[in-house]
Amino acid sequence: MRRLMLLALGLLLSAILPLRAEESDADRAARWDLVKQAVFGARPIGDGTGMVALDAPARAMDAALVPIDVTVSGTRKVKTIYIIVDGNPSPMAGAFHFGPAAVPHELKTRVRVEQYTLMHVVAETDDGQLYATSRFVKAAGGCSAPSEADSASELQQIGRMKLRLARPPVLGQPVTAELLIRHPNNNGMQMNQVTRNYIPARYIQTVSVSYDTTKVFDFDADISLSKDPEITFTFLPAQPGDLNVMVKDSDKAVFRKTFNLQKSFETPSQG
Repeated sequence: MRRLMLLALGLLLSAILPLRAEESDADRAARWDLVKQAVFGARPIGDGTGMVALDAPARAMDAALVPIDVTVSGTRKVKTIYIIVDGNPSPMAGAFHFGPAAVPHELKTRVRVEQYTLMHVVAETDDGQLYATSRFVKAAGGCSAPSEADSASELQQIGRMKLRLARPPVLGQPVTAELLIRHPNNNGMQMNQVTRNYIPARYIQTVSVSYDTTKVFDFDADISLSKDPEITFTFLPAQPGDLNVMVKDSDKAVFRKTFNLQKSFETPSQG
């Protein structure tokens, strides 16, 4: 229901504030006011400067694969990060809900961007306070950009996952990992260039990552997530164990993968 509400909001905004390369500051402010009200209701949102930062290209090379980098600093404990692309048909790109095994200092992923727009990242602290920062990105057509890959080939690969670690893990020290998921993430707006029919929507809705039985994060995604998502995150291993990933998509398919890390651990240096 929430996804449908946000999609309806995006379509309404497109009618009220027509798609064009340059909106005025007033247009962008009006769009953000409507989006944040739809997502957060009347909850106040503070200035996130010095607490949460968003890095994204000022002009994206590929609007269907726009990289974003979210960093959190300071002493406030953050329990959720919301990623919002204001000008997209469904503005909420996703929300990361962190668990005890997470180190939520940095997140990276890729999103689709349909028009020149502000992006917002909202951090929710463990006491329920909200703080936002924004970035203006010049990109267009990313939500409707057709895939160049063969659809049959994509479906054969769907749900496959890989994990890359920045370095061998050490017990009790944060480990940065990059999770790669094969999935076309069709949102229903892309057209098959041969048949000229729209490709049916099929996109990732949730990604759950745990270290053994301890949650790292649950990610609620939506149609703005890019094809073949890449998610970079950091977790804290308290003991040798496995990293477990479960992905669910809009076709009710479930994909699971366990990455055995127990033999990868290095002994902490005794310096």
